[in-house]
Amino acid sequence: MQYSIKKLLPHFIVILLFVVVALAYFSPVLQGKMIFQSDIAQHNGIAKQLRDYRKETGKETYWTDTAFGGMPTYQLGAKYPHNYIKKLDLALRFLPRPADYLFLYFIGMYILFLVLKVDYKLAFLGALAFGFSTYLIIILGVGHNAKAHAIAYMPLVLSGIVLTFRGKYFYGFLLTAVAMALELVSNHFQMTYYLLLLVLCLGVAYLIDAFRKNMLPHFGKAILVLLAAVIVSIGLNATNILATKEYADASTRGKSELTINPDGSPKEATNGLEYDYITEYSYGKLESFNLFIPRFMGGGSGDPLPDDSKAFDELLKLGASPQEAGEIVSQLPVYWGDQPIVAAPAYLGAVIIFLAVLGLFLVRGRLKWWVTGAFVLSLLLSWGKNFDFLTDFFINYVPLYNKFRAVSSIQVIIELVVPVIAIVGLQQWFNAFERDEEKKKALLYSLGIVGGLSVLFILFKSTLFSFSSPYDVMIREQLGTPLVDALRDDRASLFTSDTLRSLAFVLGTAGALWFFLKNKISEKITFALLAGLIVCDLVLVDRRYVNNEDFVQARTMEQPFQKTKADAQILKDDGNYRVYDVTVNPFNSGRASYYHNALGGYHAAKPRRIQELSDFYLSKGDPGILNMMNVKYIITENKEYESVVQENPYANGSAWFIQNVILAEDANQEMLLLDSLDTKTTAVIHKDFIAEIPTNKVTRDSTASIDLVRHEPQHIVYETASTTEQIAVFSEVYYPEGWNVYINDTPATYFRANYVLRAMRIPSGNNKIEFKFEPTVIQTGSTISLASSIVFLLIFGGGLWYYFRKKEQPTNS
Repeated sequence: MQYSIKKLLPHFIVILLFVVVALAYFSPVLQGKMIFQSDIAQHNGIAKQLRDYRKETGKETYWTDTAFGGMPTYQLGAKYPHNYIKKLDLALRFLPRPADYLFLYFIGMYILFLVLKVDYKLAFLGALAFGFSTYLIIILGVGHNAKAHAIAYMPLVLSGIVLTFRGKYFYGFLLTAVAMALELVSNHFQMTYYLLLLVLCLGVAYLIDAFRKNMLPHFGKAILVLLAAVIVSIGLNATNILATKEYADASTRGKSELTINPDGSPKEATNGLEYDYITEYSYGKLESFNLFIPRFMGGGSGDPLPDDSKAFDELLKLGASPQEAGEIVSQLPVYWGDQPIVAAPAYLGAVIIFLAVLGLFLVRGRLKWWVTGAFVLSLLLSWGKNFDFLTDFFINYVPLYNKFRAVSSIQVIIELVVPVIAIVGLQQWFNAFERDEEKKKALLYSLGIVGGLSVLFILFKSTLFSFSSPYDVMIREQLGTPLVDALRDDRASLFTSDTLRSLAFVLGTAGALWFFLKNKISEKITFALLAGLIVCDLVLVDRRYVNNEDFVQARTMEQPFQKTKADAQILKDDGNYRVYDVTVNPFNSGRASYYHNALGGYHAAKPRRIQELSDFYLSKGDPGILNMMNVKYIITENKEYESVVQENPYANGSAWFIQNVILAEDANQEMLLLDSLDTKTTAVIHKDFIAEIPTNKVTRDSTASIDLVRHEPQHIVYETASTTEQIAVFSEVYYPEGWNVYINDTPATYFRANYVLRAMRIPSGNNKIEFKFEPTVIQTGSTISLASSIVFLLIFGGGLWYYFRKKEQPTNS
């Protein structure tokens, strides 16, 4: 027992250190402050109704009215029954956000290094190198929490897979099942998809190794164990996965029925996102050197110019005052890459890059090859349209690849594998006692490659690079060529200073390893020097982009949008209506959703039909479309840039009877017929719903009425009265997967009208019409999750029983 405690003590200390480091980096959380994450602030806008409903009723709503005219809450933080793996995830994320995610980075990578049989001290060092990678820190700064969440569990999944291939089938199964379940609970399937590509690289390396060693049966058994683990992990997340799949088909990630663009031109048929949208954020080939030199291309889009800015001096020469020059300089683009915007460079660290190159010389076997393969594949795919041959192939032929945008984000795989090869290589450096000559050559070669590249960049920067930005043409037209030249000199200055910086860290690392090799310093001192170099290298760059200044009082994040006079004026109306805020991009802001039932919203996967309606009509301010969507209030700005309200007296209301129906042959016609349509009297119906339309012409009843009597997110009630059968159109988004309708408590049917709305036949007489959101996907998924949890517990309990039973059996003497 004492031996076990002594053996585990170093790991407990390491975990405690991870907690301390995570809290130290994000120290304002100890004062109750929260990091201001722009994406999360927007998300809080459209998720407010969900949270308020949960708080007021103690129940869950799976539909919200506050975004895009109405959408499921599956991607807004909905909670599901029997989602026990989520409870485990919350237990692991016990620290205040975002320190919780940084802790997960550390602990997941630490476990992977231990599974790779790396000494715990080096594993600790590698975990810090992974967690402090600039990209992983910056996504916490901007609020890509789901992405960070998924990345944090990637090393844990790899740990389970490696254990299984090593023949530890039971432990490998348990770890893989739990880790993969945690990975899926993060709900960022793009990152999980990239993890799959990494696992395929690893699997190919193990397959080749098994073939060479005549161990294919073992490989096959490991694959079966891993498949079983993945099936269990999927089962544990069944509700989330099924709900996400259902909504994805109806979102911008699904296939559109339209074959034309808003301008009438043919639209490329695709079952995913459009090529330009997928590749908008394509990493430049040269920009990849940001991994080694942070401001190789100027850093982030918002990086400042150097203190001795030549552009500033040039503006003074042009007659600007120091204050005016400072304001102009703050808006000049330092970043000179091709991406639309970059928050920060994906800096891996000069020390880690150098150690990774060293590791390529020292590490042997399959790990070296799956790491190298994953690195190359990720780098080439991150180039996107700048390496169109491979990108086109993946978009057209690799399943699901066209469902994701921002191809540059696949570099998260590089963030993971480079520290792996670096630290495993460092282990070889300290442990391979009989390979001193080999280590000496490896050190010199690595220094020649990495250090030599730095020197080459410094000496020939003017020849190799233009330091030109796509925006320079506009700057030249407005402020002249001398300012552009001065700006390029400033970029070159930043480039030079950071290249020298990286070179200094490389030389410091090489020096520490050389002195250790020559027995001038001990292993402990070498470790301390490397730890200091790695942490200083990464943290000093991280602090440029995410630091204490990014933290605000918790209230600011919990209530990210201040109520304006316009909001207060609208909220006096307690009726049912929608609000359209044009003071911002309505379809890229959660501000209006925070206070009102908004037609716009903020989400990476918007409801597809609403987005298409926006592209064709709403973006042009079409009043007819606003009317049918029951937009009663439009928020605009006056000359003083204050928000003011425009009331729309022509809004159609919650529901209305129509007199005429126009049949549309296809989705294109269905959309185009909305142009100048009198939606109060006429509806466009797709021919697929012809059976729902009365065969006889609807007789107009001037006394007919339809009134909204109850409106909750998941339950809407109308009362109707008419002397003849009528067709009613409701200003509610058509979403057949979950919404059911009842007439006088009897199930009925409804259909789609005007491309996005609901419509139905209403019998004569007095009727109660109820729409209830009753998604079967929740019940089905919850049942599967419960069954999977039971199966997992049975396997876990059976394994423990077998282990202790075997341990208690007497051994033959």
